[in-house]
Amino acid sequence: MDEEARANVEVWKYAFGFVAMGVVKCAIELGLPEAMEIHAGPMTLSQLSVAVGCPADTLHLIMRFLTHNGIFKKELNLSKSQDPESLYYSQTALSRLLTRDKMGIFVLALAGNPGLNAKDLKFGKGSSAKSINASPEDIFWDMINDDPVYKLFQEFLACHAKIATMAVINYCPKAFEGIRCLVDVGGHEGMAIRMLVKAFPWIRGINFDLPNVIAGASPIDGVEHVAGNMFESVPKADAVMLMWILHDWSDDLCVDILKKCKEAIPADTGKVIIVDAVIDEEGGDEYTAARLAMDMTIMTAVVKGKERTDKEWAQLLNIAGFSRHTIKHVKAIESVIEAYP
Repeated sequence: MDEEARANVEVWKYAFGFVAMGVVKCAIELGLPEAMEIHAGPMTLSQLSVAVGCPADTLHLIMRFLTHNGIFKKELNLSKSQDPESLYYSQTALSRLLTRDKMGIFVLALAGNPGLNAKDLKFGKGSSAKSINASPEDIFWDMINDDPVYKLFQEFLACHAKIATMAVINYCPKAFEGIRCLVDVGGHEGMAIRMLVKAFPWIRGINFDLPNVIAGASPIDGVEHVAGNMFESVPKADAVMLMWILHDWSDDLCVDILKKCKEAIPADTGKVIIVDAVIDEEGGDEYTAARLAMDMTIMTAVVKGKERTDKEWAQLLNIAGFSRHTIKHVKAIESVIEAYP
């Protein structure tokens, strides 16, 4: 790996430097080290869920991050390999030091409030929830719109769109062959679609976002700004792109979004291009740690949003009515998924 490629990986360690502390703090608050200590042996996800009072779906994401980072370890019971509960979690020398009678309480004292919160996770809500009755899908965006760092967040999205789009252009140009009109759903002010139209000049671009976002978008050659709501309808085009969109939403709402995108494209020649992370739980590449950290960051705001495995993507696309899909991994935190009606 050359210096620039290594830098593209290393920068995520600093971008997500706060995440590991937050997840370890959350694990201590939940009492995961103590639960395993008391059980005195490997535990299944359902056993852990009951022991600490946290929903299994949420706990699975926490344990996936912690095992990848060596806090706990996972092992397969080969005698039960066909059983959903064939995967067990067990202690490590490090996790034994994180009980409250050892280093755990010290970590809690110094960790502050880096994001994740055990109480919120037990209730199935993210730490940014303003009220326990708030819709999990609305919490993040309501918080962002009210928060003074909104402008900074928008600047980050634009910067990341540039990085992700360049990776897509460099490593997946064939995905855009034959596309005359492309809609970028949730395209903010049009950074990604501007780059794609420039790289592939045969494409007419549509930048589609909420009215308040489109109101601030500047004119772009070859791109039409269209205001609307992806849960209601998506502009008609040869292809629809969803870049860094679906990981914010629950499975049910992702299916709703995908169905609207499917309605917008030709049944015989259309496709939906999804640019998002694909988690490999069995190994992965140099970006796996960053993808798992992003997963924890999404959980901080919206518990039902998450990064997904290839099997989870396949399930969503199947439910939404797509007949087939391909996944191409690029040198970035995201992969490119092409889904066909």
